Amino acid sequence: MPMYSMTGFGRGESSDSQYNVTVELKSVNHRFKDTRFKMSSLFNALEIDLKKELFTYFKRGSFDIYINFKRAEKNSKFDDIDFEKVKSFLELSSAALPSDSMRISPTDFLRNEFMMEQDLSKDESLLELTRLAFTRACDSLKESRSSEGQKLDKVIKEHLSIYNDHFEKVVEQTPAFQKSVEEKLKKRFEEMKTEINVEEPRFMQEVVFYLEKLDVHEEINRIKAHLEKLTEILAGPAEVGRQIDFLVQELNRETNTIGSKSSMQDISDNVVQMKVQLEKIREQGLNLE
Repeated sequence: MPMYSMTGFGRGESSDSQYNVTVELKSVNHRFKDTRFKMSSLFNALEIDLKKELFTYFKRGSFDIYINFKRAEKNSKFDDIDFEKVKSFLELSSAALPSDSMRISPTDFLRNEFMMEQDLSKDESLLELTRLAFTRACDSLKESRSSEGQKLDKVIKEHLSIYNDHFEKVVEQTPAFQKSVEEKLKKRFEEMKTEINVEEPRFMQEVVFYLEKLDVHEEINRIKAHLEKLTEILAGPAEVGRQIDFLVQELNRETNTIGSKSSMQDISDNVVQMKVQLEKIREQGLNLE
């Protein structure tokens, strides 16, 4: 299944002989769901239904919804003038004022008081156009988020590949590190045994105990398991953002433990690079649905 970013833009339009409706959707990352409608109050009755439809498309994100409408090009506001009101106004004005003092422009009759009474919020054709434009905007936004998601998927896999390269180097160097620690302890024992009366069997028990504390095989095995799960998630269902965040935390914990146990410079250098890649994966994962 495709991977979806929470960042995207979608636009939908619909029109008939009377109106043109445009819906624009902008989305960014968010832990849950958040919507902000920016539209005329005449669309308020649609808000709940539109929100429900939006969340059939998207699981997470912060959404700005812009809804605008205008009359079709062949129509104008003059079509809504109530000529009975205009006639009544002119009759009253001519009766109250001398005819030569009246100065009236046609545009004066575009004021609200001269318009026909109408409630566009109950105009089913306009509301239906809005629903259609909204659906088209959702389709457009989904395509946009999918396109961005594929880019993020590619970037995350690149960082994961680099992490794996450094991790493999750590795995290769681990036996040498433990061997080095053991040899240093034995050498120190040889140097000190003439000055301090220490039984060799007892000393070797302490060496084993110390090496067990520095052993990183358990961390390595857990990292391998987490990497396997992360690879599976990236190839699986679309909603992966939270899962990636959790696994990156687990990987970071195990990586830090290896770094704290190792005093070998090569391992420490690779651990630093592993942590850098995990942070980059985390940053990109925050934008995924």
